Amino acid sequence: MIKLYSFLLLFSLLNPLLPPHTPAEPVIIVNKATHEVVLYQSDKVLFKAPAAIGKTKDLTPEGQFNVKVKAKDPYYRKKDIPGGDPKNPLGSRWIGFDARGTDGRIYGIHGTNQPDSIGKSVSAGCIRMNNKDVEALFDMVPAEADVLIVDSKKEMPDLYRFWEENQLQKQL
Repeated sequence: MIKLYSFLLLFSLLNPLLPPHTPAEPVIIVNKATHEVVLYQSDKVLFKAPAAIGKTKDLTPEGQFNVKVKAKDPYYRKKDIPGGDPKNPLGSRWIGFDARGTDGRIYGIHGTNQPDSIGKSVSAGCIRMNNKDVEALFDMVPAEADVLIVDSKKEMPDLYRFWEENQLQKQL
């Protein structure tokens, strides 16, 4: 046991001297230009699906955020519609993130009861997905995962490299 503690102490002292390493945590990338949601981890695409975004460019915020709330069958507070109700526009899952100083309860990636809206710019700001897609994403994404939202003509691998470079810069 003493050897393990010695190793951990030595590693913690040398760690600042080691070169930055590629982050292994997952990141959700939403490209408003292509209406796509992609989950990357360690330079691999784990998930990809179409999505609906805000009616106007300003409604869906752009930037880097963190997942703060995950909910199954979310309650729709605005119109007092319980989770699981077919009238609930949030669908079967909610992945809320902290855009514009919020707590993950205002902006989110969620399911929908309007599957025809997927691939269009129609929402009040959230990112809508088909329920089966958001359920799969929900199970793959931990709380605090990064969410990068952009409006770009760049390919997804380039957007991932942009996020990765930012993560490496934070280590310096």
